Amino acid sequence: MKLKQVPITLVNSLNKGTLMEQLGIECIEIGEDFIKARMPVDNRTHQPMGLLHGGASAALIETIGSMGSVLLIDIEKEVPVGLEINANHLGSVRSGSVLATGKIVHAGKRTHVWQVDIVDEETGKLVCTGRLTVMIVPR
Repeated sequence: MKLKQVPITLVNSLNKGTLMEQLGIECIEIGEDFIKARMPVDNRTHQPMGLLHGGASAALIETIGSMGSVLLIDIEKEVPVGLEINANHLGSVRSGSVLATGKIVHAGKRTHVWQVDIVDEETGKLVCTGRLTVMIVPR
């Protein structure tokens, strides 16, 4: 199943007044079977030790999967909701930005599964990998 190709500005306009806006998450690329976003690593996304907060990474994973699922369904009739999320934190980042790339693993009628890898934008090092299951429900 291919993702709808829409202007990135349209996708990012949906972030206004949401957690995504607070965390500085923005979509930067939409492919046929993937979506990519950037999130800053700063005071908004740090934990007390000055590292990228695992919860911020989980929010980024859920954001990517939800954005991607919106591009697979008719949002006039259906909405995607997160059902289950898993995140393995493999490294740390103190500053800069991270890039997350989500690829659709399964696009069923009622569930979607996304694999999301988050890397340090500067080094390309994998810092978190996760999987999100999205349920598609009638509007």
